[in-house]
This record gives sequence, C-alpha cells and structure tokens, in this order.
Amino acid sequence: MGMVTLTAGIDELRPPHCQGNARCEDPKKWQLAYLFAGLGFMAIGSGGIRACNIAFGADQFDTNTEKGRSQLKSFFNWWYFSFTIALIIALTVVIYIQTNISWFIGFLIPTCCLALSIMIFLIGRNSYIRLKPQGCVFIDMAKVINAACRKRHIHNLPTASSLYDPATRESENELSVLKHTDRFKFLDNAAVIVDPNGELNTEGVAKDSWRLCTVEQVERLKCVAGILPVWVAGITCFITMEQMNTFGVLQVIQSNTKVGNFMIPPGWMGLASMIALAIWIFIYECVYVPNASKISKKEARLSLQIRIKIGIIMAILCLSVAAIVETRRRDLALKQGTFLSPLGIAYFLPQFILSGLTEAFAAVSVMEFLNNQVPETMRSVAGAIFFLSLSIASYLNTLIVNLVEILSRLNGGKRWLGGHDLNENKLERFYLLIAGLGVLNFIYFHFFASRYIQSYEESKRRKTLLEDRVDAGYVDLPEKKP
Repeated sequence: MGMVTLTAGIDELRPPHCQGNARCEDPKKWQLAYLFAGLGFMAIGSGGIRACNIAFGADQFDTNTEKGRSQLKSFFNWWYFSFTIALIIALTVVIYIQTNISWFIGFLIPTCCLALSIMIFLIGRNSYIRLKPQGCVFIDMAKVINAACRKRHIHNLPTASSLYDPATRESENELSVLKHTDRFKFLDNAAVIVDPNGELNTEGVAKDSWRLCTVEQVERLKCVAGILPVWVAGITCFITMEQMNTFGVLQVIQSNTKVGNFMIPPGWMGLASMIALAIWIFIYECVYVPNASKISKKEARLSLQIRIKIGIIMAILCLSVAAIVETRRRDLALKQGTFLSPLGIAYFLPQFILSGLTEAFAAVSVMEFLNNQVPETMRSVAGAIFFLSLSIASYLNTLIVNLVEILSRLNGGKRWLGGHDLNENKLERFYLLIAGLGVLNFIYFHFFASRYIQSYEESKRRKTLLEDRVDAGYVDLPEKKP
C-alpha cells in the first residue's frame, strides 16, 4: 500500500497529466514495473492475511469449554460484520476522498490503517494463543495419496488394529486427536501396516512416511475431501453475488439515479447489500440468538444446513427479481428511445438487498463450516479455501458470460450480453439462466452436499457430549502439560 500510495503522491512515479483532449503520454516501463511491484506485494500480503486472520482468531477460543464453543460460533458472524463495516467505509468515505479531494490522501488512509493494525497486532503478541507449526499439510496429503495408491491392491477392509496410529498412544488429551472414521475408506490403505518388519523400525516408527502414513494424516485428507461438496455449493452461490457487482451496477448506470437534487453514484448500490448483511448479523446475534436461547433454555442457533439453504433461496430470488426489474427498465428506455431509463434507483434496492442476505446466510455459513470441519492445525488452509472459492466464482462467472455472449449470437437473434448498451441486450434471460443454476445448486445441496454437513454436525454433537462429560467429571483425561 505504501508503494501504491507513493505513485499518487510523487509525480515522477507516474506519467504526466493529460493536456486537454490530446493523446495522453504512456507510462514508462520502470513506472509500470514499480506499480506492478506494489500490487504484487499487496496480493502476497492479502493472501497471507485473508487465509490466516480468521484461523488465528478462531485459535483464541478454548473449544474444550462450553463458553469457548459458543463464542467461536459468534466469532465468524462478527468477523464478517466487521469486514462489511470496513468495506462500507472504504466504498463511501475513502472513495469520496479519492475522487473529490486527493488520490494521495485516499490511498494514504488505508496505508495508515494497515500500519496501525500491525502495531496493535504486535502489542498483543504476548497474549495470543499460538499453535506450533506442524509441517506442510499439503505434503502430508500427497503422502497419503501416494501410499493409498501403492496399497490399492488391498481388498480386505482394514481393522483398527492394523492401522498405524501412534497419535492415539502418544496424545495426552483425547479431545485433540483425530479419530479414525469410516468415510472415504479407500484412503485408509495408506495407514495399513502390511509388513510390520519391513515398514516399522525397532521403535515402532514408520521407516518411510511416503509408504506408511499415520491415521491422523489420513483423517486430515478426509477432512479436506469432506468439505469439497459444500465448497462447490458455496462457489455456485457466490456466482450469484457476482452478478450484482457487475451487471447490477450496469443496470443502475442506465437508469435514473437522481434522488432530489443529488445524483447517487451507481457504485454505491453495493452498500445496500453490505448494510443488509450487517443488519441481519446484528439482529441474529443480538436479538434472535439471546431470546431464542432464553425461551428454549439452551443455545438456539439456526443449523448450517438451514442457513445455507436459505442463502441459496435468497440467491434465486435475487436473480428473479433482477430479471423482472431489468425487463421493466429496458421497456421504459425503449419506449422513450433514450439510453437512460426513467426507472428510479429505488427499484433496484430489492435485488441488492437479497444479494446481501445471500452473503449473510450462505457465505458466513460456508466459512464457519470450512473452519470447524478441519482440525485446528488446518484452519489457515480452510481460510485459504474459502477465499479461493470467491476467486473461482469470479473466474467461472467470466467464463459463463463469455459463453452466453458467443452462443446467443449463433442464430442471428438478439444477443443476451455484449456491447455498450443494455437496451440492446436480453440481460433478464441471463439472470434467469443463473437463477436456474441456483435451482440446480439447491437440488444438489439438498440431496447430496448437505449429507456432509449432517455428518459434520453429528460428529460435533458427539465431541460436545464428550467434552460436557469431561467438564462434569464423568470422564477423566490426563492433565495437559504446560
């Protein structure tokens, strides 16, 4: 951010201002290299922060206590809430300063915010819970796949006694160990001890970790495989959100954005989504959960299944409403024969609000599922997978748009997308196409992906029951050494 800020503050780091309507001077190669270097550092930094700050925040809660488990469930909602508030400030105050006062000051504000956040983070360095690094999880996954393929000839189902499981014998706390599960049984071959004399040394340790893996390594790969079906459903949901960030804004650009004497910037429509998301999270955490818990005498939260299903339904409704509004917008514009439609900006609020609710229900739930499905040592992987899904959704959306643009022109009819005038397109058909994709996503999630959430929530209930029994003194676990 510092390098990008300097491009706005130092004249030598950017090409000179354009003189009237004359051709603007191209930037020099070293100026572009400096700018791209700054953007490159920003990408690397964002990759580190986004993948790890959710995981690091979740590490601060003691999930062995009822209070810690309850706080962790709220953490994901409040994280998304603060993330949204930051975006609202960025899209209003910062952008206003950049466009109306100074680009240098507009870039300097987030740069200073980052510098302040680093100082705050370092001040609390002695109070954080920091888990010790345990190697690269992706190398462990490669080892499991390699060992499972090498032992694919094993046809008899392995028993617990035939599996290499040193973690169970060495662990001091039963709750911290990944137990063997019956899902994805073909991966269990990686932990099967076929030849004890050839695969284990005199101390009972595997001689070659690429041929014999531990049960815990196998279970980590199973965790990642178990989140993929829900992850795919989330990607499809995020494709819906992409439409409002692109075509939704284009709809507003070709509409009447005047409210009184003030012209609403089309880019501000995204604020409706963010405000709707923030309001729902506040209502859910501060109104619904406390009152529902008081009535039911236990913590009452909507299950992940229900929230993701509601999010998918919101996505379908969002695109359906957008299609209806677009039809009305284009008809009024064609009737008047103008580029801008007289349709008021208020008509577009419902679709943006529904987009925000889609994010509030689906995105937050998918993020919570990914982080809770994997063990604590893999939470940064879960954070990376979540933000990777947003990127994949963006690329898939671009692919779908390009395909629709090409295919809709094949028969010589009116193309659905393309060009510089929405009045000449059939954008509502594209919206209905994505809504149909949402319907297929709902069917896929209801009949297939939701089973993995059921499995996760059932295992979570069993673990919670064990933890409650430990808290009550019915089960004794060895005290963890400092």
